[in-house]
Amino acid sequence: MAGKRGSAGVGADAACAGGVSLVARPSAAALRPLIRSFGYAEARFAHAAEIVLPNGGPQLLVNLDLDELRSTVPADPGGDRRTRGAAVQGPSTGPVVVDPAQQRAVVWVAFRTAGAHPLLGVPLSAVRDQLVGLDDLWGGDGTVLRERLLAAHAAGGPQACLRELEAALLARAAAQDGPDPAVLAAAARLDRGASVRTAADQLGWTPRRLTARFDVEMGLSPKRYARVRRFQRLLARVNASADPPDWALLAADGGYHDQAHLIHEFRALAGMTPTAYAPRSAAEPNHVPLDG
Repeated sequence: MAGKRGSAGVGADAACAGGVSLVARPSAAALRPLIRSFGYAEARFAHAAEIVLPNGGPQLLVNLDLDELRSTVPADPGGDRRTRGAAVQGPSTGPVVVDPAQQRAVVWVAFRTAGAHPLLGVPLSAVRDQLVGLDDLWGGDGTVLRERLLAAHAAGGPQACLRELEAALLARAAAQDGPDPAVLAAAARLDRGASVRTAADQLGWTPRRLTARFDVEMGLSPKRYARVRRFQRLLARVNASADPPDWALLAADGGYHDQAHLIHEFRALAGMTPTAYAPRSAAEPNHVPLDG
């Protein structure tokens, strides 16, 4: 999901094409350290497929239109993922292809940094580059969540649906510890461009220890997380300007060795060259239509 730490699927900042978009912040104190936002969206798009770019975090998705979710990881020969209609798209190491038809009526949850681990109950590395059914993670609670949201929507519309979602999340969060403050501190430093060595040293940790904690709470290695967040800073600059990108200048200012390095990283993380990058909108920088 687009630029707010979602992953593949539906954008946390998605602008619906002639549809409905509701975004909420957690009202429960126990959820605020874990969840950045959640919402309901209805949308119709002309294109049949789109690339969703990695942003460093997972996302919980519930398809209220059909009882299924699908995604494809182009870099993986067996990369087709399919679940029932409630699932978690884990943190991605590269681009994911999705069908925009899954966004006709969808509920999403965008987690804060390291906020997903306490709610999902598994090391985030277990869902890295995966689309995992919520029933596989939460058992019976995951199996019935979609039915609960559908019933709430039928009774009271999207707002009631989101209230039911927050209640379900709060029940999961009540007995859980929050994110490790050391992991949050390291992630913040990496997000500002610090090296893995520097982030670890400032905690008094070894890079190996930091990697082990990131494996559990973030799902990406510190090095991969830093690469993805540098890429996101690049996309933010590109989409903030109305002028054509000066890729050489962006490379120099963005922490890349040179323009060739930027192009290599863009291909690795987006599956395309910088000049081919054309998002749905500046407000949805992580969603790139593949056809019109």
